[in-house]
Amino acid sequence: MGWLQRIFGRGGAEQANAGVASVTNVAAEAPAEAPPEGSPIPPERVGLNGEYDQSGLAKRVAQAFDNDSTLDDIETLWVAQLGSTVVLKGSVPNQGLLDKVVSIARSVNGATAVQTDQVSIG
Repeated sequence: MGWLQRIFGRGGAEQANAGVASVTNVAAEAPAEAPPEGSPIPPERVGLNGEYDQSGLAKRVAQAFDNDSTLDDIETLWVAQLGSTVVLKGSVPNQGLLDKVVSIARSVNGATAVQTDQVSIG
Protein backbone atom coordinates (compact mmCIF):
# COMPACT_ATOMS: atom_id res chain seq x y z
CA MET A 1 0.00 0.00 0.00
CA GLY A 2 1.35 3.43 -0.88
CA TRP A 3 1.36 6.69 1.02
CA LEU A 4 -1.65 8.20 -0.71
CA GLN A 5 -3.81 5.12 -0.30
CA ARG A 6 -2.77 4.50 3.32
CA ILE A 7 -3.44 8.06 4.45
CA PHE A 8 -6.41 9.05 2.31
CA GLY A 9 -7.86 5.74 1.11
CA ARG A 10 -8.56 4.77 -2.50
CA GLY A 11 -6.04 7.06 -4.12
CA GLY A 12 -7.05 10.09 -2.07
CA ALA A 13 -10.37 10.86 -3.76
CA GLU A 14 -12.39 10.14 -0.65
CA GLN A 15 -11.90 11.02 3.02
CA ALA A 16 -10.21 14.27 2.05
CA ASN A 17 -11.04 16.37 5.08
CA ALA A 18 -11.35 13.79 7.84
CA GLY A 19 -8.58 11.33 6.95
CA VAL A 20 -5.40 13.05 8.00
CA ALA A 21 -6.70 15.18 10.86
CA SER A 22 -8.31 12.23 12.63
CA VAL A 23 -5.37 9.89 12.06
CA THR A 24 -2.66 12.30 13.10
CA ASN A 25 -4.48 14.20 15.83
CA VAL A 26 -3.14 17.40 14.30
CA ALA A 27 -5.27 20.38 15.25
CA ALA A 28 -7.45 21.01 12.22
CA GLU A 29 -7.73 24.51 10.93
CA ALA A 30 -11.14 26.03 10.32
CA PRO A 31 -12.62 24.56 7.15
CA ALA A 32 -11.93 26.77 4.19
CA GLU A 33 -14.56 27.32 1.58
CA ALA A 34 -13.79 26.98 -2.09
CA PRO A 35 -12.91 30.31 -3.70
CA PRO A 36 -15.64 32.03 -5.71
CA GLU A 37 -16.01 30.63 -9.21
CA GLY A 38 -13.41 32.08 -11.53
CA SER A 39 -11.02 32.90 -8.67
CA PRO A 40 -7.69 31.09 -8.56
CA ILE A 41 -7.32 28.21 -6.11
CA PRO A 42 -4.64 28.83 -3.47
CA PRO A 43 -1.65 26.52 -4.19
CA GLU A 44 -2.08 24.63 -0.91
CA ARG A 45 -5.69 23.78 -1.84
CA VAL A 46 -5.06 22.40 -5.33
CA GLY A 47 -6.04 18.74 -5.47
CA LEU A 48 -4.48 15.86 -7.34
CA ASN A 49 -6.33 16.75 -10.55
CA GLY A 50 -6.25 20.54 -10.27
CA GLU A 51 -9.57 20.80 -8.44
CA TYR A 52 -10.19 22.59 -5.12
CA ASP A 53 -9.34 20.23 -2.25
CA GLN A 54 -9.09 21.22 1.43
CA SER A 55 -6.29 18.63 1.85
CA GLY A 56 -4.75 19.13 -1.58
CA LEU A 57 -1.21 19.89 -0.42
CA ALA A 58 -1.06 16.88 1.92
CA LYS A 59 -2.35 14.62 -0.86
CA ARG A 60 0.17 15.95 -3.36
CA VAL A 61 2.99 15.44 -0.83
CA ALA A 62 1.83 11.84 -0.25
CA GLN A 63 1.74 11.36 -4.03
CA ALA A 64 5.29 12.77 -4.30
CA PHE A 65 6.41 10.23 -1.68
CA ASP A 66 4.75 7.47 -3.74
CA ASN A 67 6.50 8.70 -6.90
CA ASP A 68 9.98 8.47 -5.36
CA SER A 69 11.15 4.93 -6.06
CA THR A 70 13.75 5.11 -3.28
CA LEU A 71 11.18 5.96 -0.62
CA ASP A 72 9.10 3.08 0.68
CA ASP A 73 5.84 3.72 2.49
CA ILE A 74 6.74 4.21 6.15
CA GLU A 75 3.64 3.09 8.01
CA THR A 76 4.69 5.02 11.11
CA LEU A 77 4.82 8.42 9.40
CA TRP A 78 1.78 10.52 8.50
CA VAL A 79 1.30 13.63 6.38
CA ALA A 80 -1.12 16.46 7.13
CA GLN A 81 -1.27 20.16 6.43
CA LEU A 82 -2.02 23.35 8.29
CA GLY A 83 -2.57 25.92 5.58
CA SER A 84 0.56 25.83 3.45
CA THR A 85 2.65 24.05 6.09
CA VAL A 86 3.22 20.33 5.61
CA VAL A 87 2.97 18.56 8.97
CA LEU A 88 4.80 15.26 9.45
CA LYS A 89 3.96 13.16 12.49
CA GLY A 90 5.06 9.75 13.70
CA SER A 91 8.46 8.09 13.54
CA VAL A 92 11.19 7.31 11.03
CA PRO A 93 14.10 4.88 11.40
CA ASN A 94 16.89 7.45 10.84
CA GLN A 95 17.73 11.11 10.27
CA GLY A 96 18.68 10.51 6.64
CA LEU A 97 15.19 9.29 5.83
CA LEU A 98 13.61 12.25 7.62
CA ASP A 99 15.84 14.62 5.66
CA LYS A 100 14.72 12.96 2.42
CA VAL A 101 10.97 13.22 3.14
CA VAL A 102 11.39 16.84 4.26
CA SER A 103 13.23 17.65 1.02
CA ILE A 104 10.50 16.04 -1.08
CA ALA A 105 7.73 17.76 0.89
CA ARG A 106 9.41 21.17 0.47
CA SER A 107 9.57 20.66 -3.28
CA VAL A 108 5.80 20.30 -3.68
CA ASN A 109 4.12 23.41 -5.08
CA GLY A 110 2.27 25.29 -2.35
CA ALA A 111 4.42 24.09 0.56
CA THR A 112 5.91 27.04 2.43
CA ALA A 113 7.25 25.06 5.42
CA VAL A 114 7.60 21.54 6.75
CA GLN A 115 6.95 20.89 10.43
CA THR A 116 8.79 17.89 11.94
CA ASP A 117 8.54 18.50 15.69
CA GLN A 118 6.07 15.62 15.97
CA VAL A 119 8.47 13.12 14.36
CA SER A 120 10.70 10.85 16.43
CA ILE A 121 13.80 9.12 15.07
CA GLY A 122 14.71 5.57 15.92
